[in-house]
Amino acid sequence: MSQTPRIRQKKRAFPRILGRERAFLADTLRAETTGGLLLLGAAVIALVWANSPWQDAYHQLLEFDLGPLTVEAWASDGALTLFFYLAGVELKREFVVGTLSRVSEAVVPVAAALAGMVLPAIIYLAINLTAEDGRPHGWAVPTATDIAFALAVLAIVGSSLPSALRAFLLTLAVVDDFGAILVIAVFFSHGFHLLSLLASAALIAVWYVLQRRRVRTPFLYVPIAVGAWWFMHESGIHATIAGVALGLVTRVVPDPGEEHAPAERIEHRLRPWSAGVAVPVFALFAAGVTLSGNAVRELLTDPVAIGVVAGLLFGKMIGVFGGSWMTARFTRAELNSDLSWRDVGAVSVLAGIGFTVALLIAGLAFGDDIAQVERAKAAVLVASVLSALIAAGLLFRRNRAYAD
Repeated sequence: MSQTPRIRQKKRAFPRILGRERAFLADTLRAETTGGLLLLGAAVIALVWANSPWQDAYHQLLEFDLGPLTVEAWASDGALTLFFYLAGVELKREFVVGTLSRVSEAVVPVAAALAGMVLPAIIYLAINLTAEDGRPHGWAVPTATDIAFALAVLAIVGSSLPSALRAFLLTLAVVDDFGAILVIAVFFSHGFHLLSLLASAALIAVWYVLQRRRVRTPFLYVPIAVGAWWFMHESGIHATIAGVALGLVTRVVPDPGEEHAPAERIEHRLRPWSAGVAVPVFALFAAGVTLSGNAVRELLTDPVAIGVVAGLLFGKMIGVFGGSWMTARFTRAELNSDLSWRDVGAVSVLAGIGFTVALLIAGLAFGDDIAQVERAKAAVLVASVLSALIAAGLLFRRNRAYAD
């Protein structure tokens, strides 16, 4: 008896996003886009202020003690914790019910993100290990992508682009954020204190238990979050890791009869604060680089600056595109029929926008060497602007092709 041949369905590298996940993606993109524009505005204000006659007031404000921390520390260790909490929630959601929960669909963006982190680090190290005055320990600076900034550029010039491409960028950024979190936790922890870490871990465990018991009152969660953040800071591990950990133990799947999971409710309330306040405040106090004639000349000769610019501008683009293409080429995954590799190439250039987390890592990598921190931050700004401009041009052409 003859049998009907089975038709093997090919896995899609960039699957279509449907239903509730599509609506969630749209909401996220809107909030992040607004945050990206505010982030850009805050960075411009910081640069103008730091290069104005009132630049001394800017630096004095950074060093002003506000309670137990300086204003600069509150911005990097405090404000960004909210950003990383939402990154933790997004990461868990993607792994539990999102794109990353389906292995066949997660392979390509995960491979692209990993290649997009490894290649910039290799380029940076190649430049700084061979230079006489190189600083290899800054290798992590060009490994991070700023999703808010990238999505803002995509929204401005790519309104007609397929949603699958936007979904790819968002998934790529989630994995990239997770990589940056691991880098910060493993390589930039100082003066480790076990008791403080255990206290933070205990509070995070309490948060998890309350989530399991379906407790909803913020009067318990807010003090727990503050305590976990403070003890994490005192442990010597960067305080933002507490935000990630709390995000990862927040419940993302709704119970039967429950309209929204706690993660969705909390994210709905906190995302405007993150995108509209926390990240712009960090940019205001992190992007104020003084660009004197000497500083600009140093950017052309300093191996750290050259490594950062080359890593973000070329390493990210080649890594993300190459990782995507090789994974699709050597596995059974295929590109979504709505897209072309030109689209992926344009978005790969966007990955070179390494603003928020790259600025944070620059401060952590070079610590008290203020001059080197300034040069590294200036290089991040230069590379991010160049990546944004080049990507905007490429995306504009692709947008016109889809609009016709």
